[in-house]
Order: sequence, then structure tokens, then C-alpha cells
Amino acid sequence: MILRNGGIAAAIAIASTLAIGLPASAQAQECGTDRTIDIAEMTWPSAAALAHIHAIVLEEGFGCTVSIVAGDTVPTSSSMLTRGTPAVAPELWTGAVQEPWESGIAEGSVAELGDAISDGTVEGWFIPRYVQEAHPELVTAEDVIARPDLFADPEDASKGRLYSCPPGWACELSTSALFEAYDMGETWNLFSPGSGGALDASIARAFLREEPILFYYWGPTAILGKFDAVQLDLGEIKPEVYACNTDTDCTEPAGVTAYPSSPAVVGAAAWLAEEAPALADYFSKVGLTNDQISALLVYGDENQADARATAENFLLTEEAVWTEWVPAEVAEKVRASLG
Repeated sequence: MILRNGGIAAAIAIASTLAIGLPASAQAQECGTDRTIDIAEMTWPSAAALAHIHAIVLEEGFGCTVSIVAGDTVPTSSSMLTRGTPAVAPELWTGAVQEPWESGIAEGSVAELGDAISDGTVEGWFIPRYVQEAHPELVTAEDVIARPDLFADPEDASKGRLYSCPPGWACELSTSALFEAYDMGETWNLFSPGSGGALDASIARAFLREEPILFYYWGPTAILGKFDAVQLDLGEIKPEVYACNTDTDCTEPAGVTAYPSSPAVVGAAAWLAEEAPALADYFSKVGLTNDQISALLVYGDENQADARATAENFLLTEEAVWTEWVPAEVAEKVRASLG
């Protein structure tokens, strides 16, 4: 559990004390606030599924009034910091908004209630395992960069192709900077997939045909759950161009770690824990591993299920996991709502 705000810790402690004097069922069903709890549904599948999992539990189990709202890392965190809404972001990658987010925690406007991904996020460049098995010397990014012929661009066979991060995402900037830092321009093309869906389609097509592909990706995701991909060692990048292009101090002499693991937390407006400490206690327990989240996303991908249906399948099939997050009375109400 991640708690950086003393008031939140105190609120949870008070909730535990109050529980002693209340019937278990009353305590379990108490939302704690009459405000609508708006939950940010981010644009990537894992965060969207988690938003719906928690919406079902809060609404059906705790009796809260819940609203799902569209979100993304920067606008959602900014709105939380300045307006106290949305109330919860179930999978907030704070690495992209580190300075304002940490300032908000210090000022008491936002809080981290727990880890969304308990074993840390995954982000980097990948190749298929069958490519590495055929070429075991390909372990680092530099090993692969030296072999553009293995990853030929379908539109320009004289160069290799690196499939970049979807446009508009923070990782697009860092991927472009790494491409430049590795001085890949003469022998490689940096290919923009146009969207996350288009990137997924390109990766799936290559794997199904057992073709070589070098691509940026992140986890947990259905793609990494379905396909056996090997993450390349990107090492430490020292050229000034990387530091400059990622808006850090260009005079910093130390190397920059490529795609450092970003915390993925349950971010919340501070008022949520203050008004509804039972919910803060719930969110402190909801962390899932990369493998668990990837598995639930594979179901959604293979069944063309939306985020709500994916969430419902998780609640139906993974009772042993989520029932550990809630009192028995809450769990029973959630079960009943699922039929």
C-alpha cells in the first residue's frame, strides 16, 4: 500500500476503529460519501478494464453512486490536481507527470492509495522469441540495430523498421529520442503506427506469419499475454540528444535510463480518502501482477469484449483474487449483481 499523506493514513485508521462499533454488514455496505465517484477510464485496455472492475465493486458492493469518465494520463492528473475530479484513476502511470503529481501529494490535493500493477510496469523495445532463437546473438538494442536487414521495412527494404509508440502518447517522444540517440537514421526508419490498434495489428500479423519485427510496447497488455516477445536490453543512454528531447537538463552528465519503470498507481483526489476511508482501504488492496492483467486482457481480445464485459469476466472467474479486497458482505452483493 502506498500512502504519502498522513491524513489519508489517519482516515483509514479511523475507519478501522469505527468498524469495531458497527455491524459488519452496515460497515461493508457503507460507501462513505454521497458524492458521485467518477472513475477515469483511460485510453489503454488494462486501465479501461480496471476502471470497470472497480466501478462494479463500488456501485454494487459498497452502494456508491459511480460514473465512468474518459481519461488519459496528463489531462486526468491535471484535473485531479486542480479540480479534485475524477475521484479515482485506477491505473495512473505517474512517471509522465512526476513533478506536478509529487507536488500535489505534498500539498494534499491528491493521493496514491495503492499499486495498480504490483510487480511494476513494462516498457521498451521487443522482438519475437522465434527471432532470438534463430539469432541468439540478438540480446541488446545495439545488437538488433546492427542488423537492419533482418527487420527490413516493407516500404524501403534498404532500411530496417522500428514500430514506434502510438502518436500523441508520452512514449512517442522518448522513442523518437532513443532512435536519434542510437543514430539509427541512416539504416532504419521510425514508423508511426497511427494508433494503438494499428500497432497491435502490425505486431499480431508479424507473429502469426512468424516474421521478424522490432517494436515498442508496454505491459501489462493482451499482446504480451498472447505472443512470446523478448524485451531488449536498452542499457543506459548517454548522448545529450536523449536528455534534451525528453525535456530534462541537457547539461546533466550522467546517463539516462531508457524507459525507466514507471509507477502505476491508484491515483485519487484527496477528498475520497477523507470522506470514504473504507474505499481508500479497498483501493489499497487491489494491485494485480502483469501476468494477471495480461490474462484478463487476452479474454477481452479473443472475445472482442469491451472493457465492461472484460471486467465482468474477471469478477466471474477470479473470485479468489478480488474477494480478498472486500468484506464478505460486499463480495456477496457483487456476486448477486453478476447473476
